[in-house]
Amino acid sequence: MSELLGVAVLGAGHMGADHIRRIDRVVGGARVAAVADPDTGRAKDVVAGIDGVSVHADAMAALDAPGVQAVLIASPGPAHEEALLAAFARGLPVLCEKPMVPDSAGALRVVEAEARLGRRLVQVGFMRRYDAEYQRLKSLLDSGRLGRPLMLHCTHRNVSSPPGFTSAMLVNSSVSHEIDAARWLLDQELTAVTVLRPRSSAHAPEGLVDPQLVLFETADGALVDVEIFVNSGFGYQVRCEAVCESGSARIGEEHTMVVTTAGGAYEEVAQDYLVRFADAYDREVQAWVDATREGRVTGPGAWDGYASSAVAEAGVRAQESGGRVTVELAPRPELYERVSR
Repeated sequence: MSELLGVAVLGAGHMGADHIRRIDRVVGGARVAAVADPDTGRAKDVVAGIDGVSVHADAMAALDAPGVQAVLIASPGPAHEEALLAAFARGLPVLCEKPMVPDSAGALRVVEAEARLGRRLVQVGFMRRYDAEYQRLKSLLDSGRLGRPLMLHCTHRNVSSPPGFTSAMLVNSSVSHEIDAARWLLDQELTAVTVLRPRSSAHAPEGLVDPQLVLFETADGALVDVEIFVNSGFGYQVRCEAVCESGSARIGEEHTMVVTTAGGAYEEVAQDYLVRFADAYDREVQAWVDATREGRVTGPGAWDGYASSAVAEAGVRAQESGGRVTVELAPRPELYERVSR
């Protein structure tokens, strides 16, 4: 493919607007051909100054717009299943932000629909797989230099939670990234979940249980613990330490700018995931564009999106019951490779 890849972006909110900027200004080989958002005024503001973009209130109209050859889905999660199935019907490759589909039943329907096509069309937006530190840790674990991984210790902190954020969303929205990262780093499925809750922070909104500790078990006997704290008040932090038979490795130590001024010094702390993982998002979208232009699909796929939703659902049940909940996965179709690919 010699011409630029025409991309329809569904959703012009926080994430969609950032992807529109990325495709227009950062990524090579692609252009924004169409944008869909129920708030067309917002969408027009986002694409102001970008030539050749059509704006639509309806996602289906954007998929059918002239010049559209691929789709980036950044709309709210409940809208993803319909958009994915519509893209399949049109043979359009898709980069779909997580969650691929929030509920595991809907996610499985997407898996089955893609399997019937006999070829992959979906890359799911688990951008941590494209972060330089996560990739180094993955390479180290795959090399076997440290022996078998025994545990992953993970930290996920946000400055504050947005309005309407619920206790369930700590797992099915925030921890979904750790779910995929753990499956990818360890090349294992997660088989059971337990959620422990310390006393809630005084900074948590009324009704939100925050922080929480989520414990995952894996198919080969490793353990993964995740501290999720979405009202830390001070910054956005993501860390991961792999403890193995012959050593450990830790990422996420924030090698950021140190500012010295009168009376002291301080290190800058990222306040937003779009700052911490800016490079990862750039590499993710560039990899998708490059593969799509070559007629390939790489990265996390529909099965990974389904597995993440299924594990997150088990995690929410563990929150509610206070006990250990097993993860039940449907049989994996032959179309999909192992977790780590």
